[in-house]
Amino acid sequence: MPEGDTVFLTAALVDRALTGRTLTRTDFRVPALATADLAGAEFAGVRTVGKHLFFRFRDVGRGTGTRGGADAAGRALSLHSHLRMDGSWRTGRPGGRRRVPAHHVRVVLAAGDVEVVGVRVHDLALLSTSDEHRWVGRLGPDLLDPEWTDDHSARAVAALTADPGREIGSALLDQTALAGIGNLYKVEICFLSGVTPWTPVSDVDIPRAVALARRLLRANATRWEQSTTGELARGRRTWVYDRTRRGCFRCGGPVRVADQGPGIERRPTWFCPRCQHGPAPPH
Repeated sequence: MPEGDTVFLTAALVDRALTGRTLTRTDFRVPALATADLAGAEFAGVRTVGKHLFFRFRDVGRGTGTRGGADAAGRALSLHSHLRMDGSWRTGRPGGRRRVPAHHVRVVLAAGDVEVVGVRVHDLALLSTSDEHRWVGRLGPDLLDPEWTDDHSARAVAALTADPGREIGSALLDQTALAGIGNLYKVEICFLSGVTPWTPVSDVDIPRAVALARRLLRANATRWEQSTTGELARGRRTWVYDRTRRGCFRCGGPVRVADQGPGIERRPTWFCPRCQHGPAPPH
């Protein structure tokens, strides 16, 4: 699943392509939004919260519908989307060749000679911009919030330590505690903290883990290559994540992988038995 830095970079890509432009054509290929038309509206920018995207529009023309079909003339609207496992937003030119099947396209936003296409994007909804909090209000502090303060850090630490017996790997993926961490960063934060992902939260330096998470996401928020080692060459970007065949990037020893999490939330989780201390996976 794309992590917070990938979502942030996607937002920057769309922002550069559309912000300040007037939409000349829109096409929503999902039943709930099939009648929506934002042509004539100005694209006002993109907001990200964790893994959520909000495309903002102003000067929306009469006849545009929200999810409930209400008249939205004169209102500022936002298009919410989530990338989940396979979604993406891509830029190009209207009429240009697309490298994805047409049936995977969910949204088309065109402004003159620029086109932004939502491919397999999820949780699409049009809503009043003032109602964005209804979608993300339950989330923890956003690691890429440009207005991050010590209070954000304190809130994240309090949320993560509320259940001291919880496995640190599962706690880090809890978006209601801290928004933006996915499986790659979960694995790498545990490695850099020197603990296995099955270690109880009570045995982990949580303030350091929060600071580390923010530093890693910020370092990768301006490039598509995700690196936790500081190196960008292929095969040298992570310490243990997806390194079962290559071995630990620090010690060269074998890297083990096991599932962590309940049911459909289970994720493959890599760790180095030499460099990380704490409980092994239960199975």
